[in-house]
Amino acid sequence: MRQKSPAHGNGDGSGRKRAPGRPRSEQARLSILRSTLKLLAKNGFSELTIEAVAAHANVGKATVYRWWPDKAALIVDAFASSTTRKLHFPDTGSVRTDMSQQMRQLVKIFRSRRGRIVSAMLGAGQSDGSLIVAFRERFLKPRRQEAYATLRRGIRRGELRKNVDMDLLLDSLYGPIYMRFLIRHDRLTSDFVEGLCKLTLGEAKPSPKLSRSRARPTNRR
Repeated sequence: MRQKSPAHGNGDGSGRKRAPGRPRSEQARLSILRSTLKLLAKNGFSELTIEAVAAHANVGKATVYRWWPDKAALIVDAFASSTTRKLHFPDTGSVRTDMSQQMRQLVKIFRSRRGRIVSAMLGAGQSDGSLIVAFRERFLKPRRQEAYATLRRGIRRGELRKNVDMDLLLDSLYGPIYMRFLIRHDRLTSDFVEGLCKLTLGEAKPSPKLSRSRARPTNRR
């Protein structure tokens, strides 16, 4: 009688199927990210080590290094993974609404406990080049790509000039948020975000005269 190969089971020769759920490697990765955030909140950036994260997540140090080359990359990814869903740009049909909703979410995060992580990363990044590079590449860049897509939708709908400098526009929108967050000379509020969007996006609108001339073609006899 032909016997079943262990490959039909869970790999241990018992014939039992593997229980459904996340693969073990994914569970370990998520555990590492959660442990990083917990240790950051408890001990701060300077005291956090790869060894401490591995011990807290109950994995080997080599497992951590399998996904992250250094502490900087790990910390930024841990922060990004906890905020990515909240910082997606919506598509409401209005570029001003899309931008203001996402910016308000960013302000909420900055005002929460997660904001202390950002402050620590940006502060430490002034002397640790790898950290500021990781923050730029692993957190800012993906958000920036989404923002470009949002602005392009606004251009296609005629809400923004076709030749608008998107980098300058985004820096003008988000720069004041980071300034208030770091300098703390005034509060980060929803009204502040709305004012920024009104002022900055308003300046990026097409010329009314140009818009009317395109909307109403001249009649020639």
